[in-house]
Amino acid sequence: MKKIIIISILLLATAAGYYLSNPAKESRVAKPRPTPNVVVATAALQPIRDEVEALGTGKANESITVTPKVTDMVTELNFDDGQIVEKGRLLVRLQDREQMARVTVANVKMNDHKRELARISSLVTSQTVAALERDRLQTLIDTAKAELEQAESALKDRRILAPFSGRLGLRQVSQGSLVTPGTVITTLDDISTIKLDFSVPERFLAALVIGKEVEASAVAYDGELFKGKVVSVDSRVNPVTRAVVVRAEIPNQDLRLLPGMLMKVKLIKQSREALIIPEAAIIPIQSDHFVYLVNEEGVVERRQVKLGLRKRGWVEITDGIAVGEQVMIRGILKVRPGDKVKVQMSEHFSFLEQAKVEPIA
Repeated sequence: MKKIIIISILLLATAAGYYLSNPAKESRVAKPRPTPNVVVATAALQPIRDEVEALGTGKANESITVTPKVTDMVTELNFDDGQIVEKGRLLVRLQDREQMARVTVANVKMNDHKRELARISSLVTSQTVAALERDRLQTLIDTAKAELEQAESALKDRRILAPFSGRLGLRQVSQGSLVTPGTVITTLDDISTIKLDFSVPERFLAALVIGKEVEASAVAYDGELFKGKVVSVDSRVNPVTRAVVVRAEIPNQDLRLLPGMLMKVKLIKQSREALIIPEAAIIPIQSDHFVYLVNEEGVVERRQVKLGLRKRGWVEITDGIAVGEQVMIRGILKVRPGDKVKVQMSEHFSFLEQAKVEPIA
C-alpha cells in the first residue's frame, strides 16, 4: 500500500513540473493595446480684443422733473402718460386771468405815456414846455415797461413748456389740483441718446481715451449688444474704490433703452489677431503650462507653451505652438507622449466659429 502511494506522489510531481515548465501558449502572447481615440483642434489666428468689463447705469441725455414755479390751480393739462413731445410744447397751464389783466394794464399805461410824450416833444423843441416834463414822461414810460415785463413774467410762470424734446413720464396731478413749487407734475426725458456711466479701476487709466468703443448689454434684451463711444472721463479717482467713472454715449433711436437700466459694459482697449486654442488643451504643472500635440504620423507630443489672454474657454498662446498644429482637447488622460492615436476633428469647425463670435478678452 505504501508503495502505491509513493508512486502516485511521484507521478503527480512529474505532471506538475511539466505544466510549470510549459505554460499555455495563450499566456505567452500579450494582448495588443487598442489605439485610443482623441479629439483635437487646430491652432489658428483669430481676431481677439483686450477689453475691460464693468457694470454701468443708463441715464437720459437730458432729464427733468416737471414742477411749477408758483402756487396756483391747474386749469389745463395738454399731455398723456408716456407721450413724446417736441421742444416748446405747452404741457400745463395754471390759473392766469389775474396775470393777463396785469399785462393789459401795463400795456395801456405804457402806450398812454408814449402818446403824451409824443405830444409834448415838439413843444419842448420850441421851448413852450420845459424839458423837465419830457424827462418825467420818459421815466413813466420806463416804469411802465418794467411793470409790463414783470406781468409777462408772472404770466409765463403759469404756462409750463417742454424745455426740450423727449418722452413724458406718468402724470401725477389732475385738472383743478392746487400745486405749489416742488409739486411733481410729471417727468421729461430725452432718451434719443443714453449716457452710460461705469467705474474702471485706475490701472486702466492709460487706456481711457475719448472715442474708445464700448459694447453694452441689458437683461431686458438678452444676447443683443448696444454699441457706443467714450465721451468723457471723470477728473478724479475715487480714493475708496480706486476707480474712475467713465461716461459713454449709446445711440437709442428706437427708444428701447430706458434711464436707470443696469447694463454690462465692455470697454474695448485693443483689437488684434492672436493664436488661440481651447482652454481644455492646457495642462498646468505647477507654474508651467503644457499641451499635447498630434503630429502628422498621429503620434502624441508634449510641448511647453506660454499663455496670453484667457476668457470663456479660450486661451491665447504667445509661444510654443505654430499656426495649423493640432492640439488635443479630449482624451488627454488616456495617452502619453509617443503613443499612436486616432484623431477626431468633429469639434474643429465649431471651435473656429465660436472663437469669431466671442473673441478673447
